[in-house]
Parts: sequence; C-alpha cells; structure tokens
Amino acid sequence: MFTIETIADSFNFPTSVAFGEDETIYVAESGLPFGGAPPGGRIWKLGPGAQRTCLIDGLRPPVNGLVFHEGCLIVSEGGYPGRIGRFELASNSYEPIVDGLPGFGNYQTNMVAVGNDGKFYFSQGAMTNSGIIGLDSYDLGWLKHVPHACDIPGYDIVLGGVSARTPDPRGGTAITGAFAPFGNAHPEGHSIKGRVPCTSAVMRCNPDGSELELVAWGLRNAYGLCFTSDGRLLAIDQGADARGSRPLANCPDALFEVRPGAWYGWPDFVCGRPVHSPQFAPLEGPKPSFVLRNHAQLPPPEQPLFEFDVNAAAVKFDIVPPMNRVFESDCEGHLIVALFGDEKPLTGPAGPRVGRVLLRIDPHDWSAHPIPLFGLSRPIDVRFSPSREPFVVDFGEFEITLDKGVSAKPATGKLLQLKFSATEV
Repeated sequence: MFTIETIADSFNFPTSVAFGEDETIYVAESGLPFGGAPPGGRIWKLGPGAQRTCLIDGLRPPVNGLVFHEGCLIVSEGGYPGRIGRFELASNSYEPIVDGLPGFGNYQTNMVAVGNDGKFYFSQGAMTNSGIIGLDSYDLGWLKHVPHACDIPGYDIVLGGVSARTPDPRGGTAITGAFAPFGNAHPEGHSIKGRVPCTSAVMRCNPDGSELELVAWGLRNAYGLCFTSDGRLLAIDQGADARGSRPLANCPDALFEVRPGAWYGWPDFVCGRPVHSPQFAPLEGPKPSFVLRNHAQLPPPEQPLFEFDVNAAAVKFDIVPPMNRVFESDCEGHLIVALFGDEKPLTGPAGPRVGRVLLRIDPHDWSAHPIPLFGLSRPIDVRFSPSREPFVVDFGEFEITLDKGVSAKPATGKLLQLKFSATEV
C-alpha cells in the first residue's frame, strides 16, 4: 500500500523540486498569480522542520523547472522572454545562461535535463495549440494578450496556405494563418527557414549557455525530460486540445525517445498519425488539414513509446533507481509519471475527470500501472532524492470553470514523500 506524507505545504502553485548532494531540498513556485497569489517565481530552500528560506524571487512566471547541478540550481523561467538561469548557492547570486527564448505564448521554456555529455537539454513549447493563433490564446487566464508570438520552426517548412477567420477582440475580423502573428496569413507555398531558438523543440547548450543548438523538432510541449541510465533522452509531449482556430480532438499525451535530427510530427501528426485521421476530428469546427506541404522533405514522424489517456496531462517523471525503499527491485528502471489532470472545458468537452494520479510505466513492455493514492490535487513533479526516496510536488487546487475561467486557491501546493506500507490501515 502506498501512502503520502506531507513534508511542506502552503506553497503557491509549485512546479519543481530538486535536491542538493547533502539532501537539502529546494522547491520552485511557478509565480502564476492565480487566486491572488503573489506574482513572480520563487525558489525556496527547506531547512529542519520544513522551515523555509526564499533564495530568489521575481523570476519570470511560470517557473517550469529546477535542477541541482554542481553546486548550483538551474532554473527554467517560462515568462516573456523565456530564459534559463543559474543560481550559485555559494555566492547567493543569479545569472542568466540562455535568454531571449521564444514567448509570449501558450507554452513556454521547460525543465533542463543534464546529459552524459555535460550539456543542458531543455524543451521549448509551442506558442499555439496546433499552429494557428486563435481566441483560445486570449481565453487563457495567464495570457489575455492578442496578438502573441507565433511559432518558429526548427526545420525548413513550406506552408499550405491554411488560415482561420475569427472575431478580433480589438474590433472587426481577423484572418490568421499558420506560423503567423494574429491577424496575418502567409500565402500558399510560403517558405520559412528553420532557426534556433525555435518553438516545439528540444534544444541543448553548454553549461555556460554557449553553442545553443537544435536536437529535434516537432514536440508540441515536452514538459518532462529525463535521461535513462544508458543515456537515452525520454520526453513526455503533451497532445493538442479541442480548442482554438484549429481544434484537434482526442489527442493523447505521448512518451518519446528524443533522437537527434528527428521530427515528432507537430503540427500535422499526432503520435505518428495524420491530423485528418477521423479520431482527431473535433465535435465543433472544421476537420483539420495539413498546414505544411513539404512532409517529404522532413524526417518521417516518430512513433511514441507510450500513449497516455486523452487529457490526462502527463507532466514530469523520474526513473526508479536501484536499492530504493519504496518500489520492489523488479521496478528498477520503471518510470514514475505525474498526471496533472484535465483542464476541461478549456481543453475539450466536459466529461469525466482524468489524471490527478501517479502512474508507473514498465519499459520492458510499456505497460501502465496506476499507483493508488489519496489526497493528490494536481501532481506535477516526481523526483527521487540522492538517498533514493521518491518525492511528489502537488501544484495545488486548480480547476477550469464552466465559463473557461480559473478557480484556484493559493497556498495549497505541497511537497509530499511517497512511502510504502506493508500493512493496510
């Protein structure tokens, strides 16, 4: 029987936990001002008795990642513009490593994973749901700005001339095309050169931020990254939603192995399947069609290792280490995944709730095994400490209302420790 113990609470929408070599715990708050929470991301250091010290605040929200590396905390700031920074614990100083990353859009700069080559790998989410800026970008509570930045391809693309007509919140009507600012459209056959930095990608750089380069393109929002013991980079990519000017229905989140030079299909394929497949047709809105017309010049879209339930919102994950005291020895190497849960009715039709749990995935056969737990609101990060103890970050109470607003309670985020009890209570 699995149980959870609260280590610290009253956080304002935390997203990440990291551990020093001496087991010191650090927690990152997103800085999203839901429910009146104070704006600006923060990094907390936890001391004895869960006493906490704020190491830094005023970070660009949302803070999406926190990693301990060689005496420093590597911070992913998703705000405008996105950046990755380094907090030097010895000198109590903070400096940007990579700045000017794409924003301001639906998704942001995400967590860093350190590779065996010593480089920092991170993902940059899409600016849009599925390639075209729509009024869903205006509806999102943390945006409220139209226009916002359009997507930037990592590979050379040729557009098919697809566009959408919507009301313009500033007055009149807007016609918006793929990879274009709101109210603008490129003609059919228009070419856009790939560049770095870009959106919908995994990139990497040296620890000092130099030699920024593209690893792979076409991952819509690879929120969670993790290296396996044999050096493979795994990513959880969040699927598109039934919203906006190019709605896609029933798109699962997916687990991929990130291969250099590969294409992961966004914005025209979902889990290797074309967007015009019947399963992706929305209940409302046009049947989706390709926005790119040079698929033959791109790598074939990659197939996922695993598909999650639609709207489960798979986020971050960690890999079960050997000799841990919670999972059995035959679970070594398995993935423990946090499922943040659906954001209906914003991301799809109202219906049964999904997610809000932890999931164990066996990489030998890619089978899924729910971890029975009570008391989770919105799990968002899973991390094993240096002593191999599993911890879970709970984002807190957060729901989308029927009018597509946000209902959230500050100071409901928690840091939890996952434990196993041989005897049921």
